[in-house]
Amino acid sequence: MTPYKGYSASIWLDSDDRLFHGTVEGIRDVIHFSGASIDELEASFHGSVDDYLAWCAEDGRMPEKPFSGKLAFRTTPEHHRLIAEAAMKRAQSINQWMDDALTEAAARTLAEGQQALRKM
Repeated sequence: MTPYKGYSASIWLDSDDRLFHGTVEGIRDVIHFSGASIDELEASFHGSVDDYLAWCAEDGRMPEKPFSGKLAFRTTPEHHRLIAEAAMKRAQSINQWMDDALTEAAARTLAEGQQALRKM
């Protein structure tokens, strides 16, 4: 499902109630939505995010943001050295090299997931 106003969701099908369900990911507040079709699910997702933002505004609180852009990363000293050497070879900072490498890996993983869904 395409992100909406910076929020992403995971979705699943409950075959017992014959509805798609979803929750917004990456925040502590719980935002749930559902729909009988993809169009209903998407409209419910958008409506739930809009309701959450309106509720936060009415309550005078800042809505949680799903991703800050800061990512803590721990590794072994050996891996740290390899990462640093790879970044230097590309004339990049470690941060830029990791951003490029992880983004490429994430895109491949997500594409593989889409391929698996198409085969179903």
